[in-house]
Amino acid sequence: MLAPFIPRAITGRPRVDDRQVIKGMIYKIRTGLPWRDLPDRYGPWQTVYTRFRRYALSGVFAQALQQIQAQADATGDIDWLVQIDSTIVRAHQHAAATGRKGERVSRTNRNDHALGRSRGGLTTKIHLACDGRGRPLALLITPGQRHDGIYAQPLLECIRVPRLGPGRPRCRPDHVIADKAYSSRALRAYLRKRGIGHTIPEKADQQRHRHNRGRPPSFDRGTYRRRNTVERCFNRLKHFRGVATRYDKTVTSYEAAVSLASFLLWARSV
Repeated sequence: MLAPFIPRAITGRPRVDDRQVIKGMIYKIRTGLPWRDLPDRYGPWQTVYTRFRRYALSGVFAQALQQIQAQADATGDIDWLVQIDSTIVRAHQHAAATGRKGERVSRTNRNDHALGRSRGGLTTKIHLACDGRGRPLALLITPGQRHDGIYAQPLLECIRVPRLGPGRPRCRPDHVIADKAYSSRALRAYLRKRGIGHTIPEKADQQRHRHNRGRPPSFDRGTYRRRNTVERCFNRLKHFRGVATRYDKTVTSYEAAVSLASFLLWARSV
């Protein structure tokens, strides 16, 4: 599945087997060990790291993830009852060398490498949209202190499942489920404008305002019970220790690690 997206050199020294190197990358993300401690059976650690970094910069794992999603969508295997949520990931001290204390960066600037400072130290947040079967459809990596609601619309706009034949990528879920952190007028208006149904509980003050205006809120508890699917998806992703704790210095490498783990979840389910 990955072979069509792996760049190959026409000339040069004999190449270390791609399967061997990919296994080394998976072993590193699964265990969270340093690159230098990779077992010898995966080849020189410098080769495994260099290729991983090259694939991360060229988006190999993100492209492979989109391709396996396209194959599943072509057979009707994707449940478009989409759930969105986020999870906090602690950044290890190995990942802490990229930011400076007191450095101020904008919300859209990626020079901060998605490292946020809080009382608990450096953290990163993974924003995830998964299908009804608990498989990742889109993800965003941000600093840990960012609010979930800010990235709800950008996260949904990251859902792009290509078609195997002609046609535009599918970007619109049938229904969206989210918790109270995503309860805002802006998001509800955005979903209504795109014709997307949603099940998002309202906060207590929002419910009081609706009652005062004579418009009691409606809420489908049966549909909302399926929100545990995204929580189980996070649990499976965090079986990879390199995802559960961030060891990568750059946001590009960490995003590639999460994409590779997401690809493996899809590969096991098809």
